[in-house]
Amino acid sequence: MASIKVKFRSSTVVGNKGTVYYQIIHERKVRQLHTDYKVFPSEWNDRSSRLNCTSDNDRSVFLLSMRERIRWDIERLTKIVRNFENRGLSYTVEDVAEEFERYSKEYSLFNYMETQIVMLRQRNKARTAETYRAALNCFRKFRNDEDIMLDAITSDLIELYETSMQARGNTPNTTSFYMRIIRAVYNRAVDDGIIEDRNPFKHVYTGVEKTVKRALPLSVMRKIKALELSLLPQVDYARDMFLLSFFLRGMSFIDMAFLRKTDLAGGYIIYRRRKTGQMLKIEWTKEMQLILDKYPRNTTNYLLPIITRNCANERQSYRNTAYKINHHLKKVAEMVKVAIPLTMYCARHSWASAAKAKGIPLSVISEGMGHDSETTTQIYLASLDTSVIDKANSKILSSL
Repeated sequence: MASIKVKFRSSTVVGNKGTVYYQIIHERKVRQLHTDYKVFPSEWNDRSSRLNCTSDNDRSVFLLSMRERIRWDIERLTKIVRNFENRGLSYTVEDVAEEFERYSKEYSLFNYMETQIVMLRQRNKARTAETYRAALNCFRKFRNDEDIMLDAITSDLIELYETSMQARGNTPNTTSFYMRIIRAVYNRAVDDGIIEDRNPFKHVYTGVEKTVKRALPLSVMRKIKALELSLLPQVDYARDMFLLSFFLRGMSFIDMAFLRKTDLAGGYIIYRRRKTGQMLKIEWTKEMQLILDKYPRNTTNYLLPIITRNCANERQSYRNTAYKINHHLKKVAEMVKVAIPLTMYCARHSWASAAKAKGIPLSVISEGMGHDSETTTQIYLASLDTSVIDKANSKILSSL
């Protein structure tokens, strides 16, 4: 069986840092693996072949971190050798080195997440890919862009990550959101047999807290509808898109943006939810048409005035428009004296709240979107005759 040792090579210049490297010996063949770990000769103990981390200077934390990285590297090399042995394969020191280099390239957290993001896009899960990208960017910021191997993710590291997000002012739900994505990637690596599960997420919060109520009562919705905004066209547009989402039974903005002209036929909008893939059917009413008639006909294949130009990155166009709308909705909130942060998503909650206020059965719409997930609510909606839901919508719109 191959042996693996940690070695230190001093610099040829006296007083300069030397380099830590690994030595693989198998069948009388020797192979050296170089690292980028640089330390001073006084920080290396030849007798124990390990770093001295007893000093109280500023480098002590750095040396402790480096010692941990070396430990993970040796464990990884040992695992590679063990796998060769267990499989009864004939191997050389070059094989061990090549496997180590391949592992280092493919199974670092950053590289592995990039691979997962590409796979999600290939499976047409663009929204999920975007959330993975956001989580990766967040973790990269925490690590100061320093990558880490998947099998080097520890409970201490994850707890430190949680603390750093809290220090930046993230809410528990935001912190949990990013944490759950990193955990999903880690679990995928476990399932793929890349690493062993060390359960590093056991001491951090990964639940979902109830958020501040986002629903507006019908009285406030009437005020928003009655606002005179002809002198503020951008605010007027934001208000119109907010109302249109409400009229469309709380349709999410991304679904609104990607509604095609062909989705409107025979007096109904028929579309598939991008998040859940469920097919929904909504009656197209005069309230919706009045808003659409305010704006020039969209020259693209899309129905609503959201993505209005053919471009290579339509999702970026949608995101830019969503950002602008939510920004201008702050002005709408000020004008009707609404204290809660007004966003497009409030229209969704408001429709559900209005449905409840009108005595619509919970089988039609769950209480204030009180299900654990949006998917559960949409399952209730999709399972009913659409005429029942359209009648419920008519009751709500007639109250405005």
